[in-house]
Amino acid sequence: MSIEEVTTAMKSKMALAAGLDAKVKFDFGDDGVIFVDATQSPPEINHEDNEADCTLRCSLDTFKGFMAGTQDPTMAFMMGKLKVDGSMGLAMKLNSIIED
Repeated sequence: MSIEEVTTAMKSKMALAAGLDAKVKFDFGDDGVIFVDATQSPPEINHEDNEADCTLRCSLDTFKGFMAGTQDPTMAFMMGKLKVDGSMGLAMKLNSIIED
């Protein structure tokens, strides 16, 4: 699954995330970034490296595991595979959105 395919999957998941009202960045290092502006409806999703309320940093493979349900984001965080900058509360909300 490429970053474009992950972006497409994120669009469908974030469309269901009404009331998130935040800007979130998923940083996959050399594989790129996905920026989600959920302060508007529908959320704008692009590959720009903009300022965000919460930034999640992990490998693209780890993130694919979150979306497939084969990797638990909380365990990945505790093992150092996932780093969170910014609002931890927002990161916890994203956990349920991404896994569903």
